Amino acid sequence: MSFFPGNDPNIGDAFGCDAIELMVVPNARDIDGFQVRRALPTARRRLVGPFIFFDRMGPAILRAGQALDVRPHPHIGLSTVTYLFDGKIRHRDSLGTEMVIEPGDVNLMTAGRGIVHSERTPEELRGAPMSVSGLQTWLALPDGKEEIAPVFDHTTSANLPEFDAEGVCGRVVIGTFEGLKSPVGVYSDTLYADIRLDPGASVRIPSDAEERAIYTLSGEVTIAGDTFPHERLLVFKPGDEIVVSSGSGAHFMLFGGASLPSKRYIWWNFVSSSKERIEQAKQEWKTGRFDIVPGDEEEFVPLPE
Repeated sequence: MSFFPGNDPNIGDAFGCDAIELMVVPNARDIDGFQVRRALPTARRRLVGPFIFFDRMGPAILRAGQALDVRPHPHIGLSTVTYLFDGKIRHRDSLGTEMVIEPGDVNLMTAGRGIVHSERTPEELRGAPMSVSGLQTWLALPDGKEEIAPVFDHTTSANLPEFDAEGVCGRVVIGTFEGLKSPVGVYSDTLYADIRLDPGASVRIPSDAEERAIYTLSGEVTIAGDTFPHERLLVFKPGDEIVVSSGSGAHFMLFGGASLPSKRYIWWNFVSSSKERIEQAKQEWKTGRFDIVPGDEEEFVPLPE
């Protein structure tokens, strides 16, 4: 769901682990019974690789009569990555795309110079309880790609490479991990993997990605002798191989990649290396110059005041 009005996360308590550069404690916000935790951006860390935004959605149960309805809203200068663990969401955008994303699939929507989309509970699933759980992340587009033509790409879970050995299993969402390469194409060096550890298992995080972090979805993880609870973002120091283990089992996302060579600004749903470009996008949305979403033309999210 791309842009819930989430709260800024907090920096965690001090800790002694030399492998960790920063721990972030996301603030949870309840939106009509749907809980969202925002881990990026923070005051002390704006990006990890190209990841400039990281929202944990749910897990939540939408009761009968409730639905997820993110009205049409705009983006520039980024790619949104929607990845679900549970539930289904119908995506529509101003390119004419209509796609229902299911657990394990990847919706990659590159806004470039501008796109509008909505995300809603499918009509056929309304009226009955439904669980929803997932992640929405944004990748800032690199220099020279911020104003490319918008494009949408959907990859099913069956096409994502999976690994399963010695108590470690998961799938490669974007980039390369465990010798496996995802077919999802992005515009800069990006790492994104869904990893589960059995009790007592461990996994090595190689040092080849310039910037790396994990977000623990469930269970506890231990790194260099320190144990961290779930719902924490841990940013690793660069250069060293990291070993993540869990005594009781854990589920986490590994993400990162190459840092961007220039600064990025973020305001509402807009990301750009230029403040002036963001001001232009504000006026374009306010005056109705973005395209409409076919099949979802009646509503929209107004520009925040």
